[in-house]
Amino acid sequence: MSSVRFLTGITTSGTPHLGNYVGSIRPSVRASQTPGVESYYFLADYHALIKIDDPARIQRSTLEIAASWLAAGLDPEKVTFYRQSDIPEIPELTWLLTCVTGKGALNRAHAYKAAVDKNLATAQDPDMDVNAGLFMYPVLMGADILMFNAHKVPVGRDQIQHIEMARDMAHSFNHRYGEHFVPPQAVIEESVATLPGLDGRKMSKSYDNTIPLFASREQLKKLIAGIVTDSRAPGEPKEAEGSALFQIYQAFASEEETQILRQDYAKGIAWADAKQRLFERIDLEIAPMRETYHSLMNDPNRVEAILLAGAEKARKISAPFAARLRHAVGLRSLVTSEVAVKKVAKSSMASFKQYREKDGKFYFKLVDASGDLLLQSLGFDSPKVAGQSIALLQQQGLGALEALAGQLEPLGSDHQEAVAAALAGMARDEK
Repeated sequence: MSSVRFLTGITTSGTPHLGNYVGSIRPSVRASQTPGVESYYFLADYHALIKIDDPARIQRSTLEIAASWLAAGLDPEKVTFYRQSDIPEIPELTWLLTCVTGKGALNRAHAYKAAVDKNLATAQDPDMDVNAGLFMYPVLMGADILMFNAHKVPVGRDQIQHIEMARDMAHSFNHRYGEHFVPPQAVIEESVATLPGLDGRKMSKSYDNTIPLFASREQLKKLIAGIVTDSRAPGEPKEAEGSALFQIYQAFASEEETQILRQDYAKGIAWADAKQRLFERIDLEIAPMRETYHSLMNDPNRVEAILLAGAEKARKISAPFAARLRHAVGLRSLVTSEVAVKKVAKSSMASFKQYREKDGKFYFKLVDASGDLLLQSLGFDSPKVAGQSIALLQQQGLGALEALAGQLEPLGSDHQEAVAAALAGMARDEK
């Protein structure tokens, strides 16, 4: 089967902190090393414009986040790593999706509703200080995902709604213009921690309670020393649950190390000793990356070259796909004949390929418009039987899979929607 496509991005609105590392950077780098996964990583600088009007800050944050990902082990040769604004097809797709998305759906988006509710609570105009970018945020996020037909999008629970909206956009566009998008699925990383900040609340730039990811050893030690704890003295038993210091330690330590600290809490470890242990454990993981990070920060030309190479790689997919979408909605040359239109439309759909292998058996496969494998048969003794199986799939779609189960390679759940969409599109095309 073709690989599963994962996509994730970080908004370039500030300096990466330990919460970003634990919640996004570290798990995404690990995911990029998984066999059979095609990964897309991007710097969401268009999204930053919604809430940041300081150009220098956006530029600086873009460099810092790119350097952080690279220092943490992201290999640009093995993934597609790009800056959102280097892909002009994304804002173009945003407009196409805008035209198939209901305003009512955007009215219900969490970020917009929260802003409106905040204004209403203070008897202000509901839309005071709410820009159209905030309102349209879910459509831009939908374009980020659907531009590369990502199957899986790792998100926190607060972002699930945006993935559902992207799915709705895909279905809405496909219903009008044919099967072009694979509806994405949210991947909730239950094991990924949400780190508390210095004051015990969620670590966030909004609360000014963060620990910069690549702070110097001295600064890291000083910030950890400032983590809020209670007044219990050395020797007094302490509770691990609810302790910000313990939760941060747990995100970096092994299970064995975590249990040892838990036991030491019960024995009454001094807060100063617990903070020293946390400092040493974090620095053990971050120190090897710190030198690479600072090297990249001091060589923006190198980072820029990596991002431009990533954009070139990404546009090999986005440019032809955008051309196909443009054609689908009717943005076409005026001299294109109806026959040519039908021919182009037909060629943009998925197709079956039937062939014979060296073992003497006959096979077929279903590939999408980009040539990615969606479905693969086992060997048949005659081309006629292989052809009959193809006909059954074209007539019954996914309904035929059970009948043909013994003649096909197992179909992963990640591909069922893509196969269903391809078969439905072929059926329409035949009509």
